[in-house]
This record gives sequence, structure tokens and C-alpha cells, in this order.
Amino acid sequence: MTHAQLQHALDQAVAGGGPGVLAELEIDGTRAWSGTAGVADLTTGRPRRPGEHFRIGSFTKAFVGTVVLRLAAEGGLGLDDTVARWLPGVVEEHLGGDGTAITIRQLLNHTSGLPDAFPGQTPPAPEKPGTRFIYSKVNYNLAGLIVEQATGGTLAGEIERRLARPLGLTGTYLPGTDNTLRAPHARHYSKADELGNPADVHDVTGADLSWAGAAGGMVSTAADLRRFLGALLRGHLLPAEQQRELFTTVPTDGAGWVPDTAYGLGVYSQRLPCGVTLWGGGGYIQGSITYAMGDRDGTRILVANLNGDWNDFLATFTALYQACYCGSRAADLS
Repeated sequence: MTHAQLQHALDQAVAGGGPGVLAELEIDGTRAWSGTAGVADLTTGRPRRPGEHFRIGSFTKAFVGTVVLRLAAEGGLGLDDTVARWLPGVVEEHLGGDGTAITIRQLLNHTSGLPDAFPGQTPPAPEKPGTRFIYSKVNYNLAGLIVEQATGGTLAGEIERRLARPLGLTGTYLPGTDNTLRAPHARHYSKADELGNPADVHDVTGADLSWAGAAGGMVSTAADLRRFLGALLRGHLLPAEQQRELFTTVPTDGAGWVPDTAYGLGVYSQRLPCGVTLWGGGGYIQGSITYAMGDRDGTRILVANLNGDWNDFLATFTALYQACYCGSRAADLS
């Protein structure tokens, strides 16, 4: 495939009325291509540009999972530790489950049995841990609390100290109560209210999304995400044992989640229609949708972001990744 075909996929992503999209491709550690389409601001018509900060939603889980695995490598905690060891009574009091029966590994691969929940909602009853995959923000918010208990620091500080600073990820951070996006950034637009109900298009750039926390609250840039994911896939961030844990997956079939996937410890695999399997993750949060995926050895990384949340994002990203990774001319991108 050619750069022109990647650009065509971006153009198609906003042809149906979405605001804008950007993407960056890295091959062998070097940016090989970047492209944009559409606008960063619906009012002014300002185009999207490389270097913009955006909310990465659930790709935050890849950072949190990596921090937990690094702590495990250091002996600061164990993946088979129970949640109750680090957060005694929290699952029982707030979630109606049994923290003595749930392990940290089960939090990271979403087999804890704890259901998903949005702010203001009462979650349904938990299921038996280890039974099946249930994608849940609760799992990673608990994992974030465990990181803080194990280190005595904040999750934001641990992400900065262990990942962002060593990798030079200057645009990557977990905001606290200050939800201001660093400049430059696109405006973020949504067709849903805070509970996910349909709404007219509105600007949510300054919305308080601190509830997402360890499950989806981070901000980054395309360049930072490809640098982080490339280092992770190439084995530069974790020792061999923890790298194996990272890629040990559970099936997601029947969970009503992203099709053709299997979930590891913060990242997941996804099989494209052409048969190629990629690793990384996606992130959906009000006003922003992000995908960051690469081949298993991290030689080719593609990151993309939409600054609107009403596109058929699975179709959009499938088309983009098919253009990058499938077909006899894929090598032409280099």
C-alpha cells in the first residue's frame, strides 16, 4: 500500500461528517509517514495538525498495565496477589464482590468478574472471578489504586517516573482535577452526554473526565504513543518473564466487545480481515477515539485519533490498518 492510500483512508474517515483525524506511522523506530484530514475546530475550521494532544481513553490501560508489570518485576507486588491484600474491604464495601478471590492478574485481563460501571450508575452483581472476560473500567481503577498502595506515590507520578520521563514522552500525562489539555490540541466533540445517551454535537474539550482515571484518563500525542508502544512491543520496557505475561491473553468471544480480539495485561491482539494480527489497543472516551497498534515485534506502529466520538470507528480504523498492514504492496510504505 502507498502513502496515498493511507491518506485516502483518513479522508474517508471524515467524509461522513466527523470533525477530524490524524495518524502517524513508525517503521523501525523512525516516523515514516503522517497525515491528517478534517478539522481541529468546527467553529474556526482550523485543520488538524501533527503534534496535537488528545485524550487517549482506554489506551491508558496499556500504561497502567506496564507500570504494574514493572512493579511485579521489581518484587513490589505479585500478579497473583489478591486485591484484598492491597485494598482490604474495598471490593466488598463498594462493589459487592470478594476481594480475597480476585487477583491483580484478573484485574489486568478483565476476568475479575467485576462489571463495568459509569459514574452515577450502580453496577450489577459481580460474577465468579476467572470465569470469563468482562471489559470493565473498575478493574483498572482498582489496579491504579494498588499501584499507589504499593509505591506510596500517585499513579500519575509513577507513569511519569517509570515511563514518560525515561522515554521522553513530553506530551503524555494523567491529569488530575485540572482537565486542561496542553497546547496544541484539537477541540473534542461528542454526540453523547456523560452517561452515553444521544445528544447534539457539543464541545467537550474542557469536560471533567477525571472519573476515567487509570481506566481511561490519560492525554498523549501520536508521536508519544508510537514511541511508547514501539518500546513495549520490542521488549525494551519489561523483563522477559513480564513480557510473556503481557502477551498472555484470554478470549473475548461472546463478551460483546471488539471482535477478533484476545486480551492480555493492558494490551490486546486484534486480527484484521486480511488475517494479520496486530497488538496494542484502542481508546474511546467522550470526544476522542484513539487506536495504537503494531506488529508483534514492534517494527511497524500506526497511531490514529479522531476528535469526535460518533464515527463508525471500528470501520474507520479497520480501513486504515488494512491499508497499512495488508496486501502485497505493504512494503512500499517504507
